[in-house]
Amino acid sequence: MNVTLQTKALSFQTTRRAVFACLLLLTITLAVAFLSLKAGAYPLSVSDLFRGLIGHLDDLENMIVREHRLPRILVAIGAGAAFGMAGAMMQSMLRNPLASPDVIGFTAGANFGALLCVLITGGMVVMGALLGGLGAAILVTLLAWQNGLNTTRLILVGIGINLTLGAGADLLLSWTDERIAADMARWLTGSLNTRSYGDVAMIWGGIALLTPLLAWLQFPLARLAMNDDTVTGLGIALTPTRLAVAGTSVALVALSVSVAGPLPFVAFVAGPIARRIIRGGRPAIFAAALVGAAVTLIADLAARSVPLIQLPAGVFTALIGAPVLLWLLVIQFRKGNF
Repeated sequence: MNVTLQTKALSFQTTRRAVFACLLLLTITLAVAFLSLKAGAYPLSVSDLFRGLIGHLDDLENMIVREHRLPRILVAIGAGAAFGMAGAMMQSMLRNPLASPDVIGFTAGANFGALLCVLITGGMVVMGALLGGLGAAILVTLLAWQNGLNTTRLILVGIGINLTLGAGADLLLSWTDERIAADMARWLTGSLNTRSYGDVAMIWGGIALLTPLLAWLQFPLARLAMNDDTVTGLGIALTPTRLAVAGTSVALVALSVSVAGPLPFVAFVAGPIARRIIRGGRPAIFAAALVGAAVTLIADLAARSVPLIQLPAGVFTALIGAPVLLWLLVIQFRKGNF
């Protein structure tokens, strides 16, 4: 059954199943966020958490809740949501569940650009990530273009660019001081350690600025699943729409990389899981955002739960994403796409 959500400026049509699925995903995300607030070497009760959030604890507990754990959780939710939306948009546009930013080189480009800017200037992470991701997107598109954009060719070219940029990042690290290289290597794995409210403002401010564009892109993305002639017949300009989708995806990836590192496979798994839950063949951008946020929070909670050592969250997002990649590859082989 369809449900229409309408404002003065926009109107969305969705299904009751999608609404309930998003509410369930939101509940799971909030539950994991609550567990993350409690988890850690310093135990806190439920009453301590609520008092800490309003600043009624002693200085130590207040610092743990409000200055350490809360920014980390907010960054995890924002970065995971941005990765999830970027992945779902690219997969919908290219009609292939394997065409996520971290598979076709966009995330690797953002990593390389951010790392290069940090090593040269000591900062400008967001600008470097944005330029690196945009450069990778342009390069992949140009190399994959052959009388049109073939999605299978784009994925294969993207994998090659992804590996090349990964090797380039390793080369840059080999030229730096050992201490800086160790810190950057941890960041390149995808880490949420020592996040601050500046990182929170960056990721959530970026998402807020992009939200109107994301809402507008829902309509053309839902039609891009059709063949090109049908889409053009519906009055949708293919090239400008694809450029808008790719540009928005690069911006989301750049924001996420700048505050949390690459967090492998979050963008890859969020779209397929979201579409599997809500069904109906829709782009599932906002459901994918919730899946991405939940996956990132779960991975970070698992990383913090390992005794004695602090593992990067990216280790666990890779462990989550690898089985999904194998599952999707099997499906594509069965369909004869490779």
